[in-house]
Amino acid sequence: MILSRERFPLRRLAVGLVLLLALVAGLFQLSRAPCFQLVGDLVCRVETDQRVVALSFDDGPTAQGVDAVLAELEPRGLKATFFLIGNDMEQHPQQARRLTEAGMELGNHTYSHRTMLLHTPGFYAEEVTRADALLDVAGRTGPKLFRPPYGKRLLGLPQAVDAAGYTTVTWDVADNVGAHPTPRAYADDILSRVRPGSIVLMHPMYRGNGVEREALALVLDGLAARGLRVVTVGELLALRGASD
Repeated sequence: MILSRERFPLRRLAVGLVLLLALVAGLFQLSRAPCFQLVGDLVCRVETDQRVVALSFDDGPTAQGVDAVLAELEPRGLKATFFLIGNDMEQHPQQARRLTEAGMELGNHTYSHRTMLLHTPGFYAEEVTRADALLDVAGRTGPKLFRPPYGKRLLGLPQAVDAAGYTTVTWDVADNVGAHPTPRAYADDILSRVRPGSIVLMHPMYRGNGVEREALALVLDGLAARGLRVVTVGELLALRGASD
């Protein structure tokens, strides 16, 4: 009898731990769900009959990344959206200005690019507003667009983003950084998943993103061959609720 009474609390403790772990795992999955958010406006794609795709780039700006992307976009007459990190803008203000002068759309990717989970409300607000001020210095125009680092957000960050007047933008087609050995394989992966109304995410900015940079021309050519026109995220959002 004594052994039975001792085992019962242990059993309850084990069940409690399992439930707690399940809750934590569920919250972690929710924090990175690309098309769901508890608070504020979030867009991962737009349902539209128009054959358009929003092309977006994360991180930076760096000279290497800006050079490579503008070299492909400008000759084609294309505009895209760049979600920039505040401390990178501080280090390379001329690169952010190059993007606005080229007519590109700028978005907020926080100041530090730290994972935006388990912080204070003040931390989230500062991450958004510090980057916001730097985007204004760079000459940003158009809608206020925000993308959380690694796509992760749960509580706190969405409230700060909403209070600052931003729309949270994720994606429905993301590149798999480092997963493809060749630019062709990388481009084919993106092109196999894209469809009208998609928001495509690419990472071209840093030294280790050589495959991503080289794949950009292949992605753009593939989109054109499929009759898909590249637009900014802001232009795609303007189609919400609209029909041909």
